[in-house]
Amino acid sequence: MDIIKDLDEFLGGHFIYTYANGWNYEMYVKNEDTIDYRIHTGMVGGRWVRNQKVHIVKLVDGVFKIAWTEPTGTDVSLDFIPNENKLHGIIFFPKWVHEHPEITVCYQNDFIGVMEESRLKYETYPKYVVPEFGKIFFKKNEGQNNEKVISEAPYEGMIEKIVSGELTF
Repeated sequence: MDIIKDLDEFLGGHFIYTYANGWNYEMYVKNEDTIDYRIHTGMVGGRWVRNQKVHIVKLVDGVFKIAWTEPTGTDVSLDFIPNENKLHGIIFFPKWVHEHPEITVCYQNDFIGVMEESRLKYETYPKYVVPEFGKIFFKKNEGQNNEKVISEAPYEGMIEKIVSGELTF
């Protein structure tokens, strides 16, 4: 990706990054209000989501915020600084997700009812807050609304295939 200054240059961005705690995430900024993502490692590694509605804004040239609430009740706020290969994220996991992360490790779109049911069945508070800096180690603009970018579950070696160019979209 070239230098990203404005929101229209950020949209369509495909990013793979590692948080300071070692968790690997992948995000595709599908359009002005939608993302798709895969979680490769960490507490909810193996989880993947398509068509998550979000709020995306440009804070200043080259800095963008994406924020949303998931059906699990998890709140997320990410600040992307792609020109410096950095981001900062804060994830607010409900108590139930922290205590039962395995429930969320799935293709969420097929289990919305389970997420909503778990939100009611288990405790929400106190939230488990994870504030982390991250390093972006892959970025490419895949164009907006490319349904091929996040179209399958994460698997061992997938990141390496994307980074090497063996797996393209």
